Amino acid sequence: MNIKIAPSILASDFSKVGAEVARLEASGADLIHCDVMDGNFVPPITFGAQMVLAIRPHTRLPLDCHLMVLHPETHIEDFAKAGADIITVHAEACDVPALFQKIASFGVKKSAVVNPETDVEALFPAVDAGADMLLLMSVHPGWGGQKFLPETLKKIEKLRSYCVNRGRPDLDLEVDGGITEANVKDVIAAGANVIVAGSTVFRAADMAATIGRLRG
Repeated sequence: MNIKIAPSILASDFSKVGAEVARLEASGADLIHCDVMDGNFVPPITFGAQMVLAIRPHTRLPLDCHLMVLHPETHIEDFAKAGADIITVHAEACDVPALFQKIASFGVKKSAVVNPETDVEALFPAVDAGADMLLLMSVHPGWGGQKFLPETLKKIEKLRSYCVNRGRPDLDLEVDGGITEANVKDVIAAGANVIVAGSTVFRAADMAATIGRLRG
């Protein structure tokens, strides 16, 4: 499968985030991952649709907006109008198939995610509801720089197997949290093909080379 790298702007320098996004594109990133946190679903607050609107002119890459929020249904329109290309909602926070209909009504791709403590089976209805991508958190959401949870590998394998059995073998499976050059091959071997990396990319001496190596 085509391996895609989706650096998270949460690890970028917010004082020059437009330039940071442009640098990611120039360095070979495939998507820009936007970690949206509301201070309720997870403790921190990061940014909202205004950030997506601000960075949209600085890149042609798809903006992959991960909504770690309560009541995501109230935010879909704002992110779609701001320029989101993919909107990911948490199975813990909403009825995913129902919300997929709303996301699709704005012409935006649909994605769903579960936290580490949630069974991967919670994403199965999203596969059958026409997900364009699915995301597994490999750390507890809220803070960057955490270590990858190795039990995520079994969840990736189980989700990929379900996708294959449901006739969707090429569905994008994204993994977010603690992915480094040292463990990315295991993540890809388990069946993931979209790799979120924040600190690993933004702290790299050579961003382009690091993105290349993360492709496995």
